[in-house]
Amino acid sequence: MYGELTKRRRARAGRCSSWDVTGRNSDFWWFKKGETRVLADIKGPGRITHIWMTQPFHYRSAMLKMTWDNAATPSVLVPLGDFFGLGHTIVNSYESFLFTASTHHNNKMEQGCALNCYVQMPFHERAVIELVNESGEDHPQYFYIDYETYEDDLPEDELLFHAEFRRENPFGGWAHEITVNTPEADIVNKERTAWRNNYVILETKGRGHYIGCNLSVTNFQGTWWGEGDDMIWVDGYHWPPDLHGTGSEDYLNQAWGMQPNTFMRNGSSIHEGNTGGYQTSYVHHIENPVRFEKEVKVTIEHGHGNHLCNEMSSVAYWYAAEPAKVAAPPGVAKRMPVMKNDKGQWNPLKKNQVTSRVIQPNPEMKAMKRMWREHRTTPYEKLGAERAAAAKPKPKRKKRK
Repeated sequence: MYGELTKRRRARAGRCSSWDVTGRNSDFWWFKKGETRVLADIKGPGRITHIWMTQPFHYRSAMLKMTWDNAATPSVLVPLGDFFGLGHTIVNSYESFLFTASTHHNNKMEQGCALNCYVQMPFHERAVIELVNESGEDHPQYFYIDYETYEDDLPEDELLFHAEFRRENPFGGWAHEITVNTPEADIVNKERTAWRNNYVILETKGRGHYIGCNLSVTNFQGTWWGEGDDMIWVDGYHWPPDLHGTGSEDYLNQAWGMQPNTFMRNGSSIHEGNTGGYQTSYVHHIENPVRFEKEVKVTIEHGHGNHLCNEMSSVAYWYAAEPAKVAAPPGVAKRMPVMKNDKGQWNPLKKNQVTSRVIQPNPEMKAMKRMWREHRTTPYEKLGAERAAAAKPKPKRKKRK
């Protein structure tokens, strides 16, 4: 990375920004509700080298859209906050090699925040970057898009950047009542069952390499949402997968749960201990990308064996030899964060829900559910029983004669 600074290259630096062309100080653009505007339209060959953006809100209802080389479909289509590693419309200050964010309003929803992206994005013919305002109100946007263009075409082995957003709200787990790290959750999850049931971070065809993701969870159950092994298949199904991990926090390069810290390649940009149950963590495979020739499927269990039903969202980042079609994100209502009611309880609204698949329990799962009902109670059931016992009128004592 830094070695490029010492090399001479025939390139011209440029910038597209929201500066006030009248010479005054209104250095932002207004986007009408429902409006799409082009932030940058650059003739190649060239490379996007840096993106800076700041705005006061609309982190899930505004979308970033990027199209390379006159492709029919975009290669990036991701909600604004999630693209920069911040889920749930929450802002927070954090730093990594690829993304940074800075705000006065840490761990708050829909507040002003500076967002930076240093991902290198080469293109051969043309780069078009757009912002889509899907909110129901006007949107103010400040931005810089820094780039360089070249006299000579890029080498043939230069790949194109891609990013896509996925969401399950709730994830269709088979036994949300069972807490993680109990015998009843320890089912067999392998082969086609794992291929079919795991949460999908990325599934794409073509040639390229996967460079990481961010993963957001709304922890409805309130205990530990992890223990899910990452499983990554390269160039089609086989067992075991090419990369098989040992747990959610392990794939995210932490251990014994997730800690409220951030590093250059991994960390938690949002930690549930600071937000009452919202988590966003990231891992970037900068030195260890997952290379594929035909296709790749990146998955992770949600709870061991996919028994949990929390909300799950993710952004996958990868490079591909040709522009590839990305997953269509859910509509704006189905992207909104799950909120709590006045009593502090999760209030999942029907209009926000999107579940692509509900896992049908196999015989082992059914047996584990029966075992849990017979021998255990969840924290919620225990609390309800205690409250019911406390509310039950006590028998009056008879007076002695």
